[in-house]
Amino acid sequence: MNTTVTLALAIGALVVLVAAVALRLADRLGLPSLLLYLALGVGLGESGVGVQFEDAELTQTLGVAALVIILAEGGLTTRWSDVRRAIGPGVALATVGVAVSVGATAALTVWLLGYSWGFALLLAAVISSTDAAAVFAGLRRLPLPRRIAAAIEAESGLNDAPAILLVTALAASLTGRVSDAWWLVGATVAIELVGGAAVGVLIGLGGAELLRRVALPLAGFYPLAMLALCVLAFSAASLAHASGFVAVYLCGVVLGNAALPHRSASLGFAEGMASLAQIGLFVLLGLLASPARLLDALGPALVVGGVLLLIARPMSVALSLAWFRIPWPQQAFVSWAGLRGAVPIVLATFPLTAGVPDARSIFDTVFVLVVVFTLVQGTSLPWVARRLGIAAPVAPRDVAVESAPLDALDADLMQVTVPAGSRLHGVYLPELRLPEDAAVMLIVREGRSFVPDENTRLMRGDQALLVAARRSRPEAERRLRAISRAGRLATWRGERGAVTGID
Repeated sequence: MNTTVTLALAIGALVVLVAAVALRLADRLGLPSLLLYLALGVGLGESGVGVQFEDAELTQTLGVAALVIILAEGGLTTRWSDVRRAIGPGVALATVGVAVSVGATAALTVWLLGYSWGFALLLAAVISSTDAAAVFAGLRRLPLPRRIAAAIEAESGLNDAPAILLVTALAASLTGRVSDAWWLVGATVAIELVGGAAVGVLIGLGGAELLRRVALPLAGFYPLAMLALCVLAFSAASLAHASGFVAVYLCGVVLGNAALPHRSASLGFAEGMASLAQIGLFVLLGLLASPARLLDALGPALVVGGVLLLIARPMSVALSLAWFRIPWPQQAFVSWAGLRGAVPIVLATFPLTAGVPDARSIFDTVFVLVVVFTLVQGTSLPWVARRLGIAAPVAPRDVAVESAPLDALDADLMQVTVPAGSRLHGVYLPELRLPEDAAVMLIVREGRSFVPDENTRLMRGDQALLVAARRSRPEAERRLRAISRAGRLATWRGERGAVTGID
């Protein structure tokens, strides 16, 4: 085997292992993991180990591929019940919010730093998009009101598309390749967003129906198929000149909320792939940075970042959420939680590859801005949530049901986990009143497995294996969810066990 390839594989494996340890360290220190990944990339670069890397075009290509995986995972792990209540604020933040943020940041940058309007607009567009990886990692560990958390997550999943279109149009304008009127650029953005949404939803619905009807030969194919469908949505939308980033996120939302075989395993696989994509992306961006130039970018980065954080972002949030009756403390938190991460740095490579004059200073400014303000915002989110009084009590999760097909028997094997707070606790098996062709076959409790009988009661933390005829599986799932929420008298209380989101 080629020695270079072998060495590259060894270095890649070591980077992943070191990054995994760094993630554990970041959790203990309360630091955003992306900072450690960027530091690892910088350490491997020209001022550290000495790896010379200046290929902005390759970084952009690999960065877009990584963002596709990250957005797919974000969509797959998003609860539809939360998105449904937050779709209006999320879309407003991703469209109106981006426009207001770009305009306000550019105007103040021209005034404070003396930049030209074209350069200031391009820089503002590059930093206008919040980062999905940073938002998903930071918010899902906080006990926030679900509507607010979902709105911020939806914004981060949807605002990449308008930001990329704006950056591309502005870079082309500055290099003299196109001079479209602003209204034409706006119309193009709107058309691409709608087209991407349509492609993503259609491929998600079609893919979910396909995976429900076609039994794959190996359980490991289901996670691959779900991720492949998301990537297909991105590619199909892009080829149709629509927004691939909107398509991949919405395709993930549809698939992640569908009743599919091996769903929990598929979501775990997607989370692992997204983590790997984040590691590779941040390390690559760190390699591309040149520490010798970053010090010169510190001043402009602090000015632009301060304008964005303290003026432009609050203004964009206030104007975007004005019609949704969201209390001002929650609006203040949304403003502070607009985390920047890999997306702005990847967008900063677009001017480099397009040949925009002084594009390197944009990359350096954005890199420093992301590092400094991720450190400020990422570490302070729990404190800000407490000070604003919006931290919500953690609600018990719905009962988790994982299914796998048994084709020869025309049946499904179901794994049920009883969460803390579930009213399944203490319920005798006959009280479940499952369909006649469904039964609990095995229970694992505190590491010990046993075959239950009619005198067995479910307990918190139990893992139960059920076998149900395929036609009866939906009814069995509904019954389990209903009792988990409302107890033995669920039917009498009107609880029907409808799906409300990801288990």
